Amino acid sequence: MRARTAKGFQMSTDRKGDRVPLNHRPVHPPAWVRVLRAIGITAIWIVLALLVLWATAALYIDFRIASLRVPLTVIYILAIIAILIKFKMSRWSVILCLASFVCVLLWWLTLKPSNSGAWQPDADRTAWTEIDGDRITIHNLRNCDYRTETEYSNCWSDRTLDLSQLRAVDFFLTNWGLSFASHPIVSFQFGDNTHIAFSIEARYRPGQSYSTILGTFRQFGLIFVVADERDLIRLRTNYRKDEEVYMYRINADPKVTRAIFYTYVDYLNKLHKNPEWYNEVTRNCTTTLDRQLTAVTANPQPWSYQYLINGSIDHLLYNRGRLVTGGLPFAELKQRAHINEVAHTANQSPDFSALIRAGRVGY
Repeated sequence: MRARTAKGFQMSTDRKGDRVPLNHRPVHPPAWVRVLRAIGITAIWIVLALLVLWATAALYIDFRIASLRVPLTVIYILAIIAILIKFKMSRWSVILCLASFVCVLLWWLTLKPSNSGAWQPDADRTAWTEIDGDRITIHNLRNCDYRTETEYSNCWSDRTLDLSQLRAVDFFLTNWGLSFASHPIVSFQFGDNTHIAFSIEARYRPGQSYSTILGTFRQFGLIFVVADERDLIRLRTNYRKDEEVYMYRINADPKVTRAIFYTYVDYLNKLHKNPEWYNEVTRNCTTTLDRQLTAVTANPQPWSYQYLINGSIDHLLYNRGRLVTGGLPFAELKQRAHINEVAHTANQSPDFSALIRAGRVGY
Protein backbone atom coordinates (compact mmCIF):
# COMPACT_ATOMS: atom_id res chain seq x y z
CA MET A 1 0.00 0.00 0.00
CA ARG A 2 1.34 3.42 -0.92
CA ALA A 3 0.45 6.85 0.43
CA ARG A 4 1.75 10.35 -0.08
CA THR A 5 2.52 12.50 2.97
CA ALA A 6 2.06 16.21 3.32
CA LYS A 7 5.70 16.84 2.40
CA GLY A 8 5.48 14.72 -0.72
CA PHE A 9 7.27 11.57 0.42
CA GLN A 10 5.83 8.34 -0.91
CA MET A 11 5.16 5.95 1.96
CA SER A 12 4.59 2.24 2.20
CA THR A 13 4.18 -0.28 4.96
CA ASP A 14 6.71 -2.92 5.93
CA ARG A 15 5.99 -6.46 7.08
CA LYS A 16 5.27 -5.26 10.60
CA GLY A 17 2.73 -2.70 9.35
CA ASP A 18 4.98 0.28 10.04
CA ARG A 19 5.03 3.07 7.52
CA VAL A 20 8.45 3.69 5.88
CA PRO A 21 9.53 5.97 3.03
CA LEU A 22 9.84 4.21 -0.34
CA ASN A 23 13.05 6.04 -1.07
CA HIS A 24 14.64 5.05 2.25
CA ARG A 25 18.22 3.90 1.87
CA PRO A 26 19.93 1.82 4.60
CA VAL A 27 22.95 3.50 6.14
CA HIS A 28 26.11 1.39 5.78
CA PRO A 29 29.06 1.83 8.14
CA PRO A 30 32.29 3.22 6.67
CA ALA A 31 34.61 0.84 4.83
CA TRP A 32 37.23 0.87 7.59
CA VAL A 33 34.63 -0.23 10.13
CA ARG A 34 33.60 -3.13 7.90
CA VAL A 35 37.25 -4.13 7.47
CA LEU A 36 37.90 -4.06 11.21
CA ARG A 37 34.76 -6.07 11.83
CA ALA A 38 35.85 -8.69 9.29
CA ILE A 39 39.31 -8.88 10.85
CA GLY A 40 37.79 -9.26 14.31
CA ILE A 41 35.43 -12.04 13.21
CA THR A 42 38.28 -13.84 11.41
CA ALA A 43 40.49 -13.57 14.51
CA ILE A 44 37.72 -15.01 16.69
CA TRP A 45 37.31 -18.02 14.43
CA ILE A 46 41.07 -18.59 14.20
CA VAL A 47 41.40 -18.56 18.00
CA LEU A 48 38.37 -20.82 18.31
CA ALA A 49 39.85 -23.25 15.79
CA LEU A 50 43.11 -23.39 17.77
CA LEU A 51 41.20 -24.01 21.02
CA VAL A 52 39.22 -26.83 19.42
CA LEU A 53 42.43 -28.31 18.00
CA TRP A 54 44.07 -28.20 21.44
CA ALA A 55 41.05 -29.81 23.11
CA THR A 56 41.02 -32.57 20.50
CA ALA A 57 44.73 -33.26 21.09
CA ALA A 58 44.28 -33.15 24.88
CA LEU A 59 41.59 -35.83 24.75
CA TYR A 60 43.65 -38.03 22.43
CA ILE A 61 46.94 -37.62 24.34
CA ASP A 62 46.03 -37.18 27.99
CA PHE A 63 42.90 -39.26 28.60
CA ARG A 64 44.15 -41.91 31.00
CA ILE A 65 42.01 -44.84 29.77
CA ALA A 66 43.72 -45.71 26.51
CA SER A 67 40.78 -47.63 25.04
CA LEU A 68 38.53 -44.55 25.33
CA ARG A 69 40.89 -42.01 23.76
CA VAL A 70 39.83 -42.50 20.15
CA PRO A 71 36.05 -42.78 20.86
CA LEU A 72 36.02 -39.64 23.02
CA THR A 73 38.08 -37.72 20.49
CA VAL A 74 35.73 -38.73 17.67
CA ILE A 75 32.66 -37.80 19.72
CA TYR A 76 34.15 -34.37 20.46
CA ILE A 77 34.96 -33.74 16.78
CA LEU A 78 31.47 -34.85 15.69
CA ALA A 79 29.89 -32.56 18.30
CA ILE A 80 31.84 -29.58 16.93
CA ILE A 81 30.83 -30.45 13.36
CA ALA A 82 27.18 -30.76 14.40
CA ILE A 83 27.30 -27.33 16.05
CA LEU A 84 28.77 -25.75 12.92
CA ILE A 85 26.20 -27.41 10.65
CA LYS A 86 23.26 -26.50 12.88
CA PHE A 87 24.20 -22.91 13.67
CA LYS A 88 26.62 -22.21 10.80
CA MET A 89 28.92 -19.21 11.44
CA SER A 90 26.60 -17.64 13.98
CA ARG A 91 27.13 -16.31 17.47
CA TRP A 92 25.67 -19.52 18.88
CA SER A 93 28.32 -21.55 17.08
CA VAL A 94 31.02 -19.52 18.80
CA ILE A 95 29.36 -19.83 22.21
CA LEU A 96 28.79 -23.58 21.98
CA CYS A 97 32.25 -24.36 20.55
CA LEU A 98 33.81 -22.28 23.30
CA ALA A 99 31.70 -24.07 25.93
CA SER A 100 32.85 -27.45 24.62
CA PHE A 101 36.47 -26.32 24.88
CA VAL A 102 35.94 -25.15 28.47
CA CYS A 103 34.50 -28.55 29.39
CA VAL A 104 37.62 -30.29 28.08
CA LEU A 105 39.88 -27.74 29.79
CA LEU A 106 38.15 -28.23 33.18
CA TRP A 107 38.64 -32.00 32.87
CA TRP A 108 42.29 -31.53 31.83
CA LEU A 109 42.99 -29.37 34.87
CA THR A 110 41.87 -32.21 37.16
CA LEU A 111 44.83 -34.36 36.04
CA LYS A 112 47.26 -34.31 38.95
CA PRO A 113 50.97 -35.21 38.89
CA SER A 114 52.44 -37.77 41.27
CA ASN A 115 55.86 -38.82 42.51
CA SER A 116 54.72 -42.43 42.95
CA GLY A 117 54.90 -45.24 40.44
CA ALA A 118 57.63 -46.39 38.10
CA TRP A 119 60.15 -43.94 36.64
CA GLN A 120 63.16 -44.30 34.42
CA PRO A 121 66.17 -45.25 36.60
CA ASP A 122 68.03 -41.94 36.26
CA ALA A 123 64.93 -40.09 37.53
CA ASP A 124 63.76 -42.73 40.00
CA ARG A 125 64.22 -40.47 43.04
CA THR A 126 63.59 -36.82 43.74
CA ALA A 127 66.19 -34.80 45.62
CA TRP A 128 65.42 -32.84 48.76
CA THR A 129 67.43 -31.01 51.40
CA GLU A 130 67.69 -30.48 55.14
CA ILE A 131 69.32 -27.29 56.42
CA ASP A 132 70.71 -26.89 59.94
CA GLY A 133 72.44 -23.54 60.29
CA ASP A 134 75.23 -23.56 57.72
CA ARG A 135 75.00 -27.32 57.20
CA ILE A 136 72.90 -28.56 54.30
CA THR A 137 72.32 -32.20 53.52
CA ILE A 138 71.21 -33.05 49.99
CA HIS A 139 69.32 -36.33 49.84
CA ASN A 140 69.15 -38.36 46.62
CA LEU A 141 72.04 -36.56 44.97
CA ARG A 142 72.77 -38.28 41.65
CA ASN A 143 76.26 -39.45 40.71
CA CYS A 144 75.85 -42.29 38.22
CA ASP A 145 78.74 -44.45 37.04
CA TYR A 146 78.18 -44.40 33.28
CA ARG A 147 79.19 -47.12 30.85
CA THR A 148 77.08 -45.68 28.04
CA GLU A 149 74.39 -43.00 27.91
CA THR A 150 71.73 -45.53 28.88
CA GLU A 151 73.82 -47.95 31.00
CA TYR A 152 74.78 -46.79 34.47
CA SER A 153 74.75 -47.77 38.13
CA ASN A 154 75.38 -46.47 41.68
CA CYS A 155 73.37 -43.31 41.11
CA TRP A 156 72.15 -42.15 44.50
CA SER A 157 73.78 -40.86 47.68
CA ASP A 158 73.45 -38.14 50.32
CA ARG A 159 75.88 -35.23 50.56
CA THR A 160 76.44 -32.76 53.41
CA LEU A 161 77.90 -29.34 52.59
CA ASP A 162 78.90 -26.21 54.45
CA LEU A 163 76.94 -23.20 53.20
CA SER A 164 79.62 -20.86 54.51
CA GLN A 165 81.89 -22.39 51.83
CA LEU A 166 79.58 -21.44 48.97
CA ARG A 167 81.86 -19.42 46.70
CA ALA A 168 80.49 -19.11 43.17
CA VAL A 169 77.86 -20.11 40.66
CA ASP A 170 78.47 -21.27 37.10
CA PHE A 171 76.23 -21.55 34.06
CA PHE A 172 76.43 -24.43 31.57
CA LEU A 173 74.59 -24.40 28.27
CA THR A 174 74.14 -27.56 26.21
CA ASN A 175 73.23 -27.38 22.55
CA TRP A 176 72.48 -30.23 20.14
CA GLY A 177 72.53 -28.34 16.86
CA LEU A 178 69.35 -26.26 17.08
CA SER A 179 69.87 -22.50 17.04
CA PHE A 180 66.68 -21.85 19.01
CA ALA A 181 66.91 -24.53 21.73
CA SER A 182 69.46 -25.37 24.42
CA HIS A 183 69.49 -26.81 27.92
CA PRO A 184 70.87 -24.75 30.85
CA ILE A 185 72.45 -26.23 33.98
CA VAL A 186 73.45 -24.19 37.02
CA SER A 187 76.32 -25.38 39.24
CA PHE A 188 77.43 -24.10 42.66
CA GLN A 189 80.99 -24.24 43.96
CA PHE A 190 81.66 -25.11 47.61
CA GLY A 191 85.20 -24.72 48.87
CA ASP A 192 88.04 -25.26 46.41
CA ASN A 193 86.67 -28.02 44.20
CA THR A 194 83.23 -29.28 45.19
CA HIS A 195 80.58 -28.54 42.59
CA ILE A 196 76.89 -29.37 42.86
CA ALA A 197 74.85 -28.96 39.67
CA PHE A 198 71.10 -28.46 39.24
CA SER A 199 69.28 -29.44 36.05
CA ILE A 200 65.54 -28.81 35.56
CA GLU A 201 64.20 -31.59 33.36
CA ALA A 202 61.20 -33.59 32.20
CA ARG A 203 60.75 -36.73 34.27
CA TYR A 204 59.95 -39.81 32.20
CA ARG A 205 58.04 -42.99 32.89
CA PRO A 206 59.49 -46.20 31.40
CA GLY A 207 59.08 -46.11 27.64
CA GLN A 208 58.73 -42.33 27.42
CA SER A 209 61.15 -40.02 25.67
CA TYR A 210 61.29 -36.33 25.00
CA SER A 211 58.73 -34.80 22.66
CA THR A 212 58.03 -31.10 22.17
CA ILE A 213 54.36 -31.81 21.42
CA LEU A 214 53.84 -34.16 24.36
CA GLY A 215 55.67 -31.65 26.55
CA THR A 216 52.83 -29.17 26.10
CA PHE A 217 50.35 -31.64 27.60
CA ARG A 218 50.32 -33.58 30.89
CA GLN A 219 52.64 -36.43 30.02
CA PHE A 220 55.88 -35.73 31.90
CA GLY A 221 56.65 -34.86 35.48
CA LEU A 222 58.94 -31.99 36.43
CA ILE A 223 62.17 -32.88 38.22
CA PHE A 224 65.15 -30.99 39.61
CA VAL A 225 68.13 -33.31 39.16
CA VAL A 226 70.87 -32.49 41.69
CA ALA A 227 74.17 -34.14 40.83
CA ASP A 228 77.93 -34.03 40.68
CA GLU A 229 79.30 -32.48 37.51
CA ARG A 230 80.90 -35.82 36.69
CA ASP A 231 77.32 -36.98 36.19
CA LEU A 232 75.33 -34.10 34.69
CA ILE A 233 78.08 -32.46 32.65
CA ARG A 234 80.14 -35.51 31.68
CA LEU A 235 76.96 -37.31 30.55
CA ARG A 236 76.48 -34.58 27.95
CA THR A 237 80.10 -34.07 26.88
CA ASN A 238 81.31 -37.69 26.90
CA TYR A 239 78.35 -40.01 26.41
CA ARG A 240 75.66 -38.24 24.41
CA LYS A 241 76.21 -37.67 20.73
CA ASP A 242 76.26 -34.26 19.10
CA GLU A 243 75.86 -32.25 22.31
CA GLU A 244 78.14 -29.26 22.72
CA VAL A 245 78.59 -27.82 26.21
CA TYR A 246 79.67 -24.28 27.17
CA MET A 247 80.61 -23.15 30.68
CA TYR A 248 80.53 -19.58 32.04
CA ARG A 249 81.21 -18.05 35.44
CA ILE A 250 78.22 -16.02 36.64
CA ASN A 251 78.97 -12.45 37.67
CA ALA A 252 77.44 -12.48 41.16
CA ASP A 253 78.61 -11.39 44.60
CA PRO A 254 78.38 -13.83 47.57
CA LYS A 255 74.99 -12.49 48.69
CA VAL A 256 73.42 -12.98 45.26
CA THR A 257 75.10 -16.38 44.84
CA ARG A 258 73.57 -17.54 48.11
CA ALA A 259 70.16 -16.17 47.11
CA ILE A 260 70.31 -18.07 43.80
CA PHE A 261 71.24 -21.26 45.63
CA TYR A 262 68.32 -20.90 48.06
CA THR A 263 65.97 -20.27 45.13
CA TYR A 264 66.88 -23.66 43.67
CA VAL A 265 66.74 -25.41 47.02
CA ASP A 266 63.35 -23.94 47.98
CA TYR A 267 61.74 -25.05 44.72
CA LEU A 268 63.48 -28.41 44.96
CA ASN A 269 61.94 -29.09 48.38
CA LYS A 270 58.54 -27.84 47.24
CA LEU A 271 58.63 -30.17 44.24
CA HIS A 272 59.60 -33.14 46.43
CA LYS A 273 56.38 -32.73 48.42
CA ASN A 274 54.11 -31.27 45.73
CA PRO A 275 54.91 -32.66 42.28
CA GLU A 276 54.22 -30.61 39.17
CA TRP A 277 53.81 -31.26 35.48
CA TYR A 278 56.58 -30.41 33.07
CA ASN A 279 55.33 -27.98 30.44
CA GLU A 280 57.20 -26.96 27.31
CA VAL A 281 56.22 -23.31 27.83
CA THR A 282 55.56 -22.57 31.50
CA ARG A 283 57.54 -25.25 33.37
CA ASN A 284 60.63 -26.08 31.36
CA CYS A 285 64.37 -25.97 32.00
CA THR A 286 64.46 -22.15 31.71
CA THR A 287 61.04 -20.72 32.51
CA THR A 288 60.38 -22.63 35.76
CA LEU A 289 62.54 -20.27 37.83
CA ASP A 290 62.87 -17.19 35.59
CA ARG A 291 60.63 -15.02 37.77
CA GLN A 292 62.19 -16.13 41.06
CA LEU A 293 65.75 -15.72 39.83
CA THR A 294 64.99 -12.28 38.42
CA ALA A 295 63.70 -11.24 41.83
CA VAL A 296 66.87 -12.24 43.72
CA THR A 297 69.53 -11.04 41.29
CA ALA A 298 71.04 -7.58 41.34
CA ASN A 299 69.68 -5.13 38.76
CA PRO A 300 66.61 -7.17 37.73
CA GLN A 301 65.92 -7.20 34.00
CA PRO A 302 62.60 -7.62 32.14
CA TRP A 303 61.40 -10.93 30.75
CA SER A 304 62.76 -11.82 27.32
CA TYR A 305 61.53 -14.22 24.64
CA GLN A 306 65.02 -15.77 24.89
CA TYR A 307 63.95 -17.43 28.12
CA LEU A 308 61.48 -19.42 26.04
CA ILE A 309 63.43 -19.75 22.78
CA ASN A 310 66.61 -20.26 24.75
CA GLY A 311 69.23 -21.24 22.19
CA SER A 312 70.98 -17.89 22.66
CA ILE A 313 70.32 -17.35 26.34
CA ASP A 314 74.07 -17.18 27.03
CA HIS A 315 74.23 -14.18 24.67
CA LEU A 316 71.35 -12.58 26.59
CA LEU A 317 73.20 -13.09 29.89
CA TYR A 318 76.33 -11.59 28.33
CA ASN A 319 74.44 -8.50 27.15
CA ARG A 320 72.90 -8.05 30.60
CA GLY A 321 76.23 -8.26 32.41
CA ARG A 322 75.45 -11.58 34.09
CA LEU A 323 78.64 -13.33 32.94
CA VAL A 324 82.30 -12.82 33.80
CA THR A 325 83.67 -11.88 30.38
CA GLY A 326 87.32 -10.91 30.90
CA GLY A 327 86.60 -8.03 28.53
CA LEU A 328 86.16 -10.42 25.59
CA PRO A 329 83.55 -10.03 22.84
CA PHE A 330 80.83 -12.65 23.11
CA ALA A 331 81.96 -14.75 20.15
CA GLU A 332 85.45 -15.20 21.60
CA LEU A 333 84.12 -15.80 25.11
CA LYS A 334 81.83 -18.54 23.82
CA GLN A 335 84.67 -20.16 21.91
CA ARG A 336 86.76 -20.30 25.09
CA ALA A 337 83.76 -21.56 27.07
CA HIS A 338 83.46 -24.74 24.98
CA ILE A 339 84.52 -27.68 27.19
CA ASN A 340 83.86 -30.88 25.23
CA GLU A 341 87.47 -31.57 24.29
CA VAL A 342 88.89 -31.11 27.78
CA ALA A 343 85.97 -33.04 29.28
CA HIS A 344 86.87 -36.04 27.12
CA THR A 345 90.43 -35.80 28.38
CA ALA A 346 89.39 -35.45 32.04
CA ASN A 347 86.75 -38.20 31.76
CA GLN A 348 87.08 -40.49 34.83
CA SER A 349 89.37 -38.17 36.80
CA PRO A 350 88.15 -37.26 40.31
CA ASP A 351 89.33 -33.73 39.44
CA PHE A 352 86.96 -33.50 36.48
CA SER A 353 85.47 -30.18 37.65
CA ALA A 354 88.87 -28.56 38.23
CA LEU A 355 90.24 -29.77 34.89
CA ILE A 356 87.39 -28.39 32.78
CA ARG A 357 87.88 -24.97 34.46
CA ALA A 358 91.66 -24.70 34.22
CA GLY A 359 92.78 -21.59 32.33
CA ARG A 360 89.29 -20.42 31.41
CA VAL A 361 87.83 -16.94 31.73
CA GLY A 362 86.69 -16.20 35.27
CA TYR A 363 88.50 -19.12 36.96
